[in-house]
Amino acid sequence: MSSSFKGHDLFGSGPHRFAQRRQGQVMLSWIQLGSTQPGTVPIGLTELDVVVVGRLIAANEAALWILRDAIVAEFEESPTPGTLIDLHNHQWTGMTFIDYAEADRTDRGRLWSLAYTATFRRIRQY
Repeated sequence: MSSSFKGHDLFGSGPHRFAQRRQGQVMLSWIQLGSTQPGTVPIGLTELDVVVVGRLIAANEAALWILRDAIVAEFEESPTPGTLIDLHNHQWTGMTFIDYAEADRTDRGRLWSLAYTATFRRIRQY
């Protein structure tokens, strides 16, 4: 079993893990909404973020760039949601790839590797 986004194995070259971020209600105080009334009002559910943290691993620098370019190629001007699947076949549907950040260095040795964090969001449509 491999992980994927929209059927593409973006992270399988190296170790990686998935984590869901905070879930719950978005709460604002009445004061933030322009009232002098004390208290809090719920305005809706948070959008679910799933973060993938891992390491791309390749035999050489050119191969590492191919892996990096494949990830960045998933960004779209007008993003369309897809299914994100982890190594245990847990599926998050309706996810949009919103952010990708690489570590500050490429590690070079027998293999070339680069740490990254990728963030996906289930964007609520109103």
